[in-house]
Amino acid sequence: MKKVILSAVLMVWVVSPVLLAADANVPAKPLVTVETIPDQVVLYTIYRGDYAQAGAEIGKLYTLAGTKGIKPVGPLAFVYLNNPKTIGKNHWLTEIRIPVDVNAMSQAGKLGPYTDVKKLPATEAAVIDKPAGVTDPDQLYKQLYKWIYDNGYAASEGPIEVFLTSGQDYSQMKTQICSPIERVRPK
Repeated sequence: MKKVILSAVLMVWVVSPVLLAADANVPAKPLVTVETIPDQVVLYTIYRGDYAQAGAEIGKLYTLAGTKGIKPVGPLAFVYLNNPKTIGKNHWLTEIRIPVDVNAMSQAGKLGPYTDVKKLPATEAAVIDKPAGVTDPDQLYKQLYKWIYDNGYAASEGPIEVFLTSGQDYSQMKTQICSPIERVRPK
């Protein structure tokens, strides 16, 4: 009897981390919420190319902030300006944003043709979380846009992905995928 119990305990101990790891990689059914993105000042640059190669541009943007005395105040975000399903990755356009202190507005118009500081108005957005462990967020985008349509909204701008954690491996990062929305019909 003791041998059977010990075997059962060992099996649970060995198998449960594998089962938990599999569950962690596939979110149960992510919840879409409507949130207000507050008005903010951002330091941004327009990047063209594969998202996986954007690290150097991110580094340049943070370096520029440091040399100009611009203080970051929030997490990095990507605004996707075209559809990666229809455009080749060498032509993907992304606005890379860093929320910064309002005093950075003194640098507006002085940083170059594709890099600048701007003030963004508050906006309502549908938001879904991408947990660590998700390699391809395609299903999250499908769920987000289905929810938007089903609830009487339309996307008013391109999607924004806010990086809540950093790192070299996208699949291990936690992000929020946000779609600015406007109501187009009653729910």
